[in-house]
Amino acid sequence: MFTSMTITCPHFSEVVIFGWLVFLSHFVHESQARAYFVFGDSVVDIGNNNYLFTRARANSPPYGIDHPTHRATGRFSNGLNLADIVGEKIGAKPLLPYLSPELLGERLLTGANFASAGVGILNDTGIQFGEILRIGTQLDLFEEYQEKVSALTGKDRAQRLVNQAATLIVLGGNDFINNYYLVPFSFRSRQYAIPEYVQHLIQEYQKILMRLYELGGRRVIVTGIGPIGCVPGILARRSTRGECVAELQQAAASFNTQLATMIRALNKKLGSETFVAAQAFNMKMNLISNPQAFGFKSSNEACCGQGPFNGRGLCTARSNLCSSRDLHVFWDQYHPSERAARLIAEQMMSGSDKYMSPMNLSTIIELDSRI
Repeated sequence: MFTSMTITCPHFSEVVIFGWLVFLSHFVHESQARAYFVFGDSVVDIGNNNYLFTRARANSPPYGIDHPTHRATGRFSNGLNLADIVGEKIGAKPLLPYLSPELLGERLLTGANFASAGVGILNDTGIQFGEILRIGTQLDLFEEYQEKVSALTGKDRAQRLVNQAATLIVLGGNDFINNYYLVPFSFRSRQYAIPEYVQHLIQEYQKILMRLYELGGRRVIVTGIGPIGCVPGILARRSTRGECVAELQQAAASFNTQLATMIRALNKKLGSETFVAAQAFNMKMNLISNPQAFGFKSSNEACCGQGPFNGRGLCTARSNLCSSRDLHVFWDQYHPSERAARLIAEQMMSGSDKYMSPMNLSTIIELDSRI
């Protein structure tokens, strides 16, 4: 027979209060560390598409062959991608894809990656890939993210975390490659000539950036599109000797020029240097034009692929695979190798206004450390 008894502890309430204060102070410390957010396409997707019913996936070998886990993670890279490396450079903690079931509790306070392979500025870009997180959806999820953080830390602290965060957004390449040039008789190519199409894209991109600002983004790195006329996937279809395709190069240059102009106008309107233009085109062309100077053997042939320049079809276990990924600018038909991405990130950190305007990442870090 058991008898009930009451156990009293004179210090129990003090222990509970102390424990609660430690818990809260942990959240304060975490929220003071700079968060990092990523939006965009396959250049910066770290695995969101693994959780979607889509053809745009990189979750099987040889993707990830040089990743720290040596596993395919959903990154369109042999290892880490630009989102990871920029995060390293600015001192952010490694992110999880927003759709990851592991993104819970205090892990939310480091930020999140919302990027999804296949997306573009326009909603109809990437429809051939099935389920993807279009940029409007990514921003909806960012709003949802903030509600989750508010529930953890309180609304004011959550708002401060977002306002003080660094944000990277990469969009535009798919709007040209997968919604204009490589889709035979595409709706957009019949609707617009390139000058009008570029103008339309810039107008839509401005709406995206303004919504990001309205959601609290105050330090936003906006990459232009790279030299799309030089990627192996285009060379395999439209080049005979490996020379870059002038028409696509001119389209990219026009887009990037107008994007930089739009960003300057936005910053002037907002009265702040919220948006920073990263000229990915110039950064990548350095590597493509003079690969040997950067220790590369090839700048027009993908490491993984098949056909001319290894630019046909998908990178799979049956593809041609180079033995040294560090000697190739391109990993697959469209995406840079990890080493190329690291060199691009270095330019983002310390490059002149030819590459980063109005300032580079090192200057941003220095300025924001004074706040």
